[in-house]
Amino acid sequence: MPHYQTAPEDRIPFAHKVIYGSGAFVNNLLAAAIGGMIIVLNLGLGMNPALVGLVAALPRLTDAFTDPLMGYISDNTRSRWGRRRPYIFCGAILSGLFFALLWQLPVGKSETFYFWYFLAGSVIFYLAYTMFATPWVALGYELTPDYHERTRLMGTQNFIAQLAYVVAPWFLLIMQKEEWFDGMVDGAAGLAIIIGVFAAVVGILPAIFLRERVSADIANSCGDIEPPKETLAVAMLRNMKCFLKGFATSLKFKPFVKLCVATFLVFNGFMLIASFQFYVIIYYVSGGDTVDGAKWAGLAGTVGAVSTFAVIVLVTWIGTHLGKRKTFFLAIGVSILGYASKWFCYNPEIPWLVVLPAPLMAFGLGALFTLMPSMIADVVDADELETYERREGMYGSIFWWMVKLGMAAALAGGGFLLNATGFDEALGGAQTERTITLMRMCDAFIPCITSAIAIYSIYTFSITEQRAHEIRTQLETRRGAPGALAPATA
Repeated sequence: MPHYQTAPEDRIPFAHKVIYGSGAFVNNLLAAAIGGMIIVLNLGLGMNPALVGLVAALPRLTDAFTDPLMGYISDNTRSRWGRRRPYIFCGAILSGLFFALLWQLPVGKSETFYFWYFLAGSVIFYLAYTMFATPWVALGYELTPDYHERTRLMGTQNFIAQLAYVVAPWFLLIMQKEEWFDGMVDGAAGLAIIIGVFAAVVGILPAIFLRERVSADIANSCGDIEPPKETLAVAMLRNMKCFLKGFATSLKFKPFVKLCVATFLVFNGFMLIASFQFYVIIYYVSGGDTVDGAKWAGLAGTVGAVSTFAVIVLVTWIGTHLGKRKTFFLAIGVSILGYASKWFCYNPEIPWLVVLPAPLMAFGLGALFTLMPSMIADVVDADELETYERREGMYGSIFWWMVKLGMAAALAGGGFLLNATGFDEALGGAQTERTITLMRMCDAFIPCITSAIAIYSIYTFSITEQRAHEIRTQLETRRGAPGALAPATA
C-alpha cells in the first residue's frame, strides 16, 4: 500500500495546532471543573447527595438535542467570518460568563432553592458550552485535507487537552484555602470567576487566529441559516426537514457508524469497570485496608496519567507512518494486554505490581481520542463525495454526544455490575472468595472483550490511507481547483 507524504501547503503551523489545542484545554477544563466542583452543593450547602447527582445529570439530557442542532446550525451558517468562528468566539465568552455566574450561590437558602437555581443555571451554561464546543470540534476536521496532518493535529490537541485533568484534581483543595476564601462556597465562587475568565480569554483564540478552509459553495447547501426571501414559518420548516435529513444521513453512513461503535466499546468498556480497579486493589491487594489501597490505586492512577501523554506522542508518530487503522489495531492490542495483565499483577504478595498494567492500558484512551477525530475528518470527505454536502458539525456533535451518553450509561451500569458480584461494603476485607473472583474478572476481562470487538469494527472500516487519497483526488477534480478545500475567510 502506498504511503503518501504531506505536502507543504497541507501542513498546519505548529503554533496553529497549539491554538486549536487551547480550545481542547478549555473544553476539558470546563467539563472537569463543573464535575469536580459540584461536590460543594453537598459539602458546602448540605444538599442531599441524590439530588446532587440528579442536578448534575439532568442538564446533560439536553445534549441529545442541542448538540446535533448546533452542529447543523454551524454547518449551514453563511457569514463573512465563516461557519464556525462566530460561534466559537461568542460561545467561549458566554461559557466563561455563565460558568462564573453559576457558582455565585447565595447563602442561607433552602435545598429546593439550590436545586432549581443550579439546574436552571447549568442548562444555560451547557447551551453556551455547546455553542463553543460543537463548532470548535468541527473546525478541526477542516483545518487540513491531508490524511496524516489530521493525525498530527489531533495528537497535539489531545495532548494539550489532557493537561486539564492535571489541574482539575486540585480544585477541591483550592476552594478550601482559608488564606484565600471564607469557606468552601466562597471558594467555589472565587475559583469559578478565575476559570470563567480564563475560559473566555483562551477559548476565543481559535476563532481569532485560525482560518476556515471550507468555502460556502462546497458546504452543506440544504438549508442556509439566512435564506433569501422566505417567511419565518417556511424557513423554519425547511431547516427542520434539512436537519432531520442530515441527522439521518449521518447515522446511516457505515464508516461513521463503525467509528462510533469502536469508540463506544473501547471507551465504555473502560468506564464500565472504572471503579472496579479501586475495589480490587483495596479489597484484594490490600485486604480491605482502604488507606493502603488508596495509596496503591493513586500510584497506579498517576503512572497511567503520565503515560497517557507519552502514548499520545507515540501514537501520533506511529499513525503517520503505519496509517490510522493499523495504529488502532496496535494500540488497542497493547491496551488489551494491559487489562489482561491485571489478573496477574494485582497480587497481595507483591502490591507494587499494580503499577505495571497502567502504561499499557493508557494506550487505549490515549490512542482512541487521537485517532478517532482524525478518522472522522476522513469520513466527512467520504460523505461529501457521496452527498455533495459537508457535515463536520453534525458528525462531530453526534460522535461526542454518543460518547457522553455511553459514559453516563456505563457509570450507572458499573454500580449494578458491582452489586451483581455480591460485594457488601459491611464485610470490609472479608468479602467472599466468589465476590473477589468476580470483581477481578470484570476488572480485567470486560474491557478486553469490548476492545477486541472494537478492533473487528475498525478492521472492516473502509477508509484506508489509499482510499482517503483517492477520495481527496476525486473531490478536487469535481471542485475544479487544486487543494481539497478553498479558503473561505480572511
